[in-house]
Amino acid sequence: MILIAGIVSEDPTAQVIESAEALGLDFAVFNQRDAGQYELHTTVTNNRLKADLCIAGQWIDLMALDGIYARMMPPETFPDTYVNGTRHSLTPGMKQRRFFINTVFSQLTDLLPVRVMNRPEAMGSNFSKPYQLAAIREVGLGVPATLITNQPAAVNAFEDGHGSLIFKSISSTRSIVKVLDATYRTRLNHLSVLPTQFQACLQGHNIRVHVVSDQLFAAHISSTNVDYRYAHSQGGQTTMYPIELPERVQKQCFALSKQLHLPLCGIDLFHTESDEYFCFEVNPSPGYTYFQHEAGLPISEAIVRYLSTGTAR
Repeated sequence: MILIAGIVSEDPTAQVIESAEALGLDFAVFNQRDAGQYELHTTVTNNRLKADLCIAGQWIDLMALDGIYARMMPPETFPDTYVNGTRHSLTPGMKQRRFFINTVFSQLTDLLPVRVMNRPEAMGSNFSKPYQLAAIREVGLGVPATLITNQPAAVNAFEDGHGSLIFKSISSTRSIVKVLDATYRTRLNHLSVLPTQFQACLQGHNIRVHVVSDQLFAAHISSTNVDYRYAHSQGGQTTMYPIELPERVQKQCFALSKQLHLPLCGIDLFHTESDEYFCFEVNPSPGYTYFQHEAGLPISEAIVRYLSTGTAR
């Protein structure tokens, strides 16, 4: 059996459920919104962990699962539920219970001896872009010329040496990649309280890679905007289609997945006009469905195959 954990209405989790159903797999769903109604029992005897979860009257031995898809959201951020326009708020006691069960279950995914996509400990690499860039370099992938600073003068000198720049946050919080133009240059004095990552602006096209254990899916991306994710909302266009990467780059992507202990990850590559491959960052909990739908990549099917059998093929 595999366990699918997250917000069931969110597309990545919903697609994993749909693929598990389509393949006729034995699975259960841990819906974070309903966690306050679950029972979760854990014991440690002679340094041996035992963990059992009860969902709708069905007891599940978490230690005996084949795998877990865990796309967990912070439980304190859940809004109230609306049913037919009517607001349904949980009692303080039930909110506390839901928070506790979500938190303990998430921590258990770091300890359970089963396949997990992905363990919270491994996903911590996303909290530091500089740490990720070091891992990217170690596997042999290129990294654009990069500066992390809170000094405007350093940015000006970096721009003099590398030409046009882009900038983004160095934290795990999603930020829109922007070109450092005249408007943003007038705000460089704000850097003193917010160190920011600047990189050389490359010429070519983006590639999004999803590693699913021993399978790799790559999409060529063309966009009118620097940050293709927000092209539509900014009046631009993005198109994508599946491609096969050179064997060397595929091996580097697999190596990066293993180095970061992320059997599922989204890797942002860039293929330059001079035929070089650079890597920007690695997403440890990718919203893969955008690429699955737009490029026709069977990512969710590969996820459930891996969790069920140990191979995504």
